[in-house]
Formats: sequence, structure tokens, C-alpha cells
Amino acid sequence: MNVDIPALVTTVRTHLASASEPVSHDDVATALAASPVVVPQREWDDVVLQVYDHVVGSGPLGPLLRDPQVTDVFVNRPDEVWVDRGLGLVRAHVNFVDESAVRECARRLAASAGRPLDDAHPCVDAVLPGGQRLHAVVPPLATAGTAISIRCFGGGQLTLSDLHARNMFDAQIHELLRHLVAQRHSLLVTGGTGSGKTTLVRALISECDVRDRIVIIEDTAELKPMHPHVVSLQARGSGGVSEVGLSHLVRQSLRMRPDRIVVGEVRGEEVVDLLMALNTGHHGAFSTLHANGPAEVLSRVALLAASTGIHPSALRIAIARGIHVVIHVDRHPDRHISHISVIDHSHEHLVRSAWSIADGTDASAMAQLQQLRP
Repeated sequence: MNVDIPALVTTVRTHLASASEPVSHDDVATALAASPVVVPQREWDDVVLQVYDHVVGSGPLGPLLRDPQVTDVFVNRPDEVWVDRGLGLVRAHVNFVDESAVRECARRLAASAGRPLDDAHPCVDAVLPGGQRLHAVVPPLATAGTAISIRCFGGGQLTLSDLHARNMFDAQIHELLRHLVAQRHSLLVTGGTGSGKTTLVRALISECDVRDRIVIIEDTAELKPMHPHVVSLQARGSGGVSEVGLSHLVRQSLRMRPDRIVVGEVRGEEVVDLLMALNTGHHGAFSTLHANGPAEVLSRVALLAASTGIHPSALRIAIARGIHVVIHVDRHPDRHISHISVIDHSHEHLVRSAWSIADGTDASAMAQLQQLRP
């Protein structure tokens, strides 16, 4: 393409200076058509999109955010942009002109989510109109220049077979996961940020019987599984209207006759509501939890549930009777399932390791997991 995009951006910005916000894609196309620059017809759609990105959108990040395989985009400096397409971070072939361009891009993105980003508000955490989660920090808090982090909830609609092909687990674990889903076990997927918890849960949901009615509860809608009968509920923050949290939505979901309940991530008192639901016949649930390993599940859940006043012994019983299997995923050296553990009613820490990647695929451990009953 030989079109001078920066010159077109300047022309279109001048043309739209008095336009009412928000500026649409059509507004940019109209302004571009009125400019003296001739754009070849075969390049028209692409040029309009690029100019729109630079005028009111995500600038050079636009193509990355539209890529359905992208899960994360990070801008560390104008010439350092990283992207993750589900196989780990790699340098992206895009750059910004300078720091002011990065900061302006971050400001536009924040504005599109209805949030300011300036010296008085140097940090922003918001959901973009396209559903991506934006986090940005500007100098002097970000010492090397404006830092942008965008979680895209992409990675495509990967199935368990796709994840097996990507070496997230071997053939025996693949069959085991399908068995656990078919037998309606309640699964808790643990791991750190970016380890693939959401990707795995999305694939597990897609394995559910097509007759299952699945109610998904999230802070930010990111699962979007391949399943014909999904009802999605999203929490609402306190932005001028009454707040509706995950805990309230979990209770509401019980009135919707779900066959399976999915909580995208438990991070607060909603863990107790979820456990109570799992103790009332709602088997086959899925959820994720940030944890360093399966042995820490009880302590993590106890910390999250502390504000509810539930007695520790009651919490232990709820966990033991509500959750059947803990699947731990690790991000290093690449995303993979490292442990599969079962809830042990008699064990002090409740979680007993049935299989770990360090031990290899053990036949007796596989048999034990296959014989589990919900």
C-alpha cells in the first residue's frame, strides 16, 4: 500500500474537528471521501479501517485486536509491542511513532470505555466496547513510558482436541477430561494469570451435552463457548447505578433451571454461593481460581470466603461435597496441565494429588480418576 496513512489521519481529524462524538466508522469514510487524496478502490476498506484506528480507535494495535487468535497485547514502549496468540508472548510487527502516540492511543481506548486517562487519572482498568479488558498506566507512574495491557479473550474457539494438539495435555488426559465432563463432575481449574484457565474451561464447556442448559456468570464476558444453549450473566459495577456482583448472580442463576453453572473466576464471597449451589444437586459445574497449586485451594477459598463469616468446618464440608476434581495449569515453559487432583474428605488439606506431569502418566492414578462418581 502506497497511501500516506499519517497524512490521511491529519486530514480526517481536521475534517472531523467539529463532529459530535462518538465518531463512527462511516464518519471517517465520509471524511476520507471528501479529502483530496485519491485512494485506490481495492485498498479503500483497509485504508478506512486504518485511518479509523488512528483517529478514534486503537492505532497500530487495531489489526492485533481484530485477530481472533490473539489473547493478549502489551505495549511497553513505542517500539516494543508484544502479542500472545495462545502459544506465548512474541514481538509484534507493529510500532508507534513515539511515546506521545502511545499515550494518545491509551487515552482514546480509555475514552471509548467512558474512562479518563490523564495526569489526574494516571491508571485505568476498563472494558472496551469490543469486550476486551484494558489496563493502562501513564508516566510518571510508568517510568519507561505509557504501558498498555489488553486482554482480548481470544485464542479462537479451541476444543479439547485443539488443546491436545497444542500439547496442553497428552492423549490419556484428553480422554480423562472428556470422561469427567460426561460424568458431570464439578471441576475447579486453578493456575496463575495467563496460564490458560479460561481457554481450558471454554473447551470443557464445549464438550457438554448439547441438551445441557448452561448458565455462565462472569465479571467480564469472555468465555463464549461453542455450545447451543448458553445463558450469560455479567456483573455490574457501581457506575452510577446499583452494583450487581457475582454473588447475587450465582443466586439468581439457581432460579433459571441450569443443568450446569459456570463461574468464570471466583475471587470473592461468591465462592460460598457457588459451593452452596454445588451442594444442592447442581453437578457438572466449572470455575477457575488463581492459585499456585492444588494444595493451596483450601487456603485460597478460605481467604475468599472469610468476609461471609462461614465457619471453617462448614467450608471444608462444602468444598468436599461440592468440588470433585482440581485441574492445575501452568504457564511455564508453555501452557500445560501439570496436576489433576481429587478432593479427599479425610485429608487435612482436602486436595490429594492423583496425577502430576512430574510423575508421568500413571495407570493407577488414571484408573482412580476414571472411577470417580459425582
